[in-house]
Amino acid sequence: MDNQKVILITGCSSGFGLLTAVRLAGKGHLVWATMRDLTRKQSLENELAKRNAQAVIRELDVTKPFTIKNVIEEIQKTHGIIDVLINNAGYGIGGFFEDLSEEEIRSQMEVNFFGVQNVCREVIPLMRKRSRGKIINISSIAGQVASPCLGAYNVSKWALEAFSESLYFELALFGISVCIVEPGSYPTNIFTQNAHYAGNFDNAQSPYFLFSQKLKNLAQNNTKKLKRDPDDVARLIEDIVNNSKPRLRYVSDLSSWSRMIAQKILPPRLVLYIFRKIVDADK
Repeated sequence: MDNQKVILITGCSSGFGLLTAVRLAGKGHLVWATMRDLTRKQSLENELAKRNAQAVIRELDVTKPFTIKNVIEEIQKTHGIIDVLINNAGYGIGGFFEDLSEEEIRSQMEVNFFGVQNVCREVIPLMRKRSRGKIINISSIAGQVASPCLGAYNVSKWALEAFSESLYFELALFGISVCIVEPGSYPTNIFTQNAHYAGNFDNAQSPYFLFSQKLKNLAQNNTKKLKRDPDDVARLIEDIVNNSKPRLRYVSDLSSWSRMIAQKILPPRLVLYIFRKIVDADK
């Protein structure tokens, strides 16, 4: 295959990571699809089989550096290079600040922010030696605009955005591209099987209980109604992989871009008014 690339992807057990791994493997790239828990690899294997594609599946927990080193060393022995790194591993935890424990907030940061840094720390030297490579960090529009009940997730993605933007300038000195993908909401497992909530989210004694339950139901119902195809994000990532001069930021769809711009333009008091209308209704 012309332009065949060695690609390392984190968080491939479901969602965008799985779809991206399958799409890129199906196009003939040498994909190393990793995940924290290999007992969850069946869905990926099934999708690869459907497309008659192959990928190397390995364990990699972004919060455990030794698992990262193990995979990187194996890739080095097998191919000697890594052309593209796609940092997709992550999750979002729902909960108002007072319902979140310090441990829950730190865990969110460990995966979504420090986890990305852990992988980059091992991969960048390999790319720098060749003066080429591409790092694609999967963020979210939550990395641009904040929402109530998602504060910990917002913080982790805002930090990822700042890190990625700084890295964009630093690594350009060595011919390495850094890109950020900012998806909006898609009908994936993020609000179902993969949902994470604060320990006190369902505590009826919490002063935020009625609000959190309303927002949870609203998010789940809205996700069910979404007509967006999650594979559109995988297609976008494929386009970035194939782009010799990618830009820094990519918003995945027009609707998400519109919402992001609107929230940045509208006065905060107006956004607060809309929010209160939602959570105060039938309180």
